Amino acid sequence: MTKNIQIQAHGASHGLKVTQATDITDSNIQLTADAVIVGSGAGGAIAAYELASKGKKVVVLEAGPYVPSEKFSEMMAVGMGTLYQDHGGQNNSYGDIAILQGACVGGSTVVNAALCFRTPDYYLKLWGKEFGLTNLTTKVMTPYFEKVEKNLQIRQNAPHETSVGADLINAGIRKLGLPPGIAKRNVKNCGLTGFCFAGCKTDRKQSMLVTYLPWAVAKGATIYSDTRAVKVLTDNGKANGILAEVIDPANGQKKADVRVDAPIVILAAGPVQTPILLMKSGLANSSGQVGKNFACHPTMSLTAEFDKEVDDFHGATHSLYMDKYTLPEEGGYLLLNAVQDPVEASFQVEPGTGKPYVAYMSRYRNTIRLITLIHDKNVGEVVWKDGAKSINYTVDDHDFEAMKKGLKTNARILFASGAKKVWIPSSQRQAIESESQIDAVIDGLKNEPARYRYTSFHPQGTCRMGADPKRTVVNPKGETHDVKNLYVADASLLPTSIGYNPSETVYALASYISDQINAAHPGHA
Repeated sequence: MTKNIQIQAHGASHGLKVTQATDITDSNIQLTADAVIVGSGAGGAIAAYELASKGKKVVVLEAGPYVPSEKFSEMMAVGMGTLYQDHGGQNNSYGDIAILQGACVGGSTVVNAALCFRTPDYYLKLWGKEFGLTNLTTKVMTPYFEKVEKNLQIRQNAPHETSVGADLINAGIRKLGLPPGIAKRNVKNCGLTGFCFAGCKTDRKQSMLVTYLPWAVAKGATIYSDTRAVKVLTDNGKANGILAEVIDPANGQKKADVRVDAPIVILAAGPVQTPILLMKSGLANSSGQVGKNFACHPTMSLTAEFDKEVDDFHGATHSLYMDKYTLPEEGGYLLLNAVQDPVEASFQVEPGTGKPYVAYMSRYRNTIRLITLIHDKNVGEVVWKDGAKSINYTVDDHDFEAMKKGLKTNARILFASGAKKVWIPSSQRQAIESESQIDAVIDGLKNEPARYRYTSFHPQGTCRMGADPKRTVVNPKGETHDVKNLYVADASLLPTSIGYNPSETVYALASYISDQINAAHPGHA
């Protein structure tokens, strides 16, 4: 027998009010709402607030746990296990690209580096021309960028926030006559601890956990953590709810079945989980494009070793970038500095085992890193088969050539910064011993699966947005072509890779789509 229940959620007097698995006592829960949102990250949280602010009753379902800020460990290894999808172990099918996503209340905004870029006009024009998204013009989108920038305190780093390593890299960039860019982040009074990837313990990072989700709750929205959506419900071609399961994080066992009846359904679970939910539901795939067109901005971090201690572990996680060659026609790569946690440093390169490894890590304080991020083609696919997911993606040969060009510029900057050696993130020991070796070493790199240690924080694609229902999954207003009242509001919408961190693009698109939903469903749904 199902029950309509009222639960006193943990966190009501401190932190965010969230109903967790530990609050659940009934095995069957039935809820009604005007809108149900799957996912509480960049897209889901903004949609929750924007709809709740118009008087709609909103329920947010988050598969991950609720981890309040005071419980963040500020340790990368612990953060991976508690805040990330698959405990940080989500990889492509070859296992050589770590595809990192947040899996907690607040989603990836809790564990990203807070770096924000507006969607370049180049891509807005491209999407209009190639995908019929003539509604997403610079004129239309600029107010949305301005809105989220104000709400999330997105601003350029101040000089005192710059890390020591970034100052060295900046000197190298200028020495080579390249244009440095100062990072913009959604941070308020940054503590400069460099622990962004493990969660911001002091709530300085303006993630969804401390901004849009509390604002949504203040407007009446309800959040359920530990609650995994398993099926989108429909009736006569219209979405009308979600079936979900509450999973006890202590033992992985199902604690309750949940049904949320709502005439508006928004999927914002991310570019891996959103298409999987559609596949499980057998919906919105007349185009055959659900799960297709996956891209992820693969990155390689070159680690530079100096003959002195640098101690590059205080300051903004990202302080500067270099984007002269970021557009596809210019080279297709972006360079980003980043402070490096010792855990990351320990697996980025392969110095050897035993004494060589200990010797390398003993020089950790002498190292800095510079990331090469590529604008990749949408050549991957997310698959759900026999109860298991697979991310079938390898770096395209043409994209690997872009990576090599980026690595060359990266290495030249590091040597110009004073580096004595530059390590390549390879599964085999490989380093560049001098500036004169850069071309020979990098030209010798081959695009072989499982050879390099890639990282990706930017999965995208898989539910392409566009005007043509034969080529795309979601229409220009965010609603799926096949199912009415079923919307998508996450990075799976992006028709192409955008070559920059996509968080602000998702913030703005979610705001735009929320306005379309509120216009289509005025008042209570």
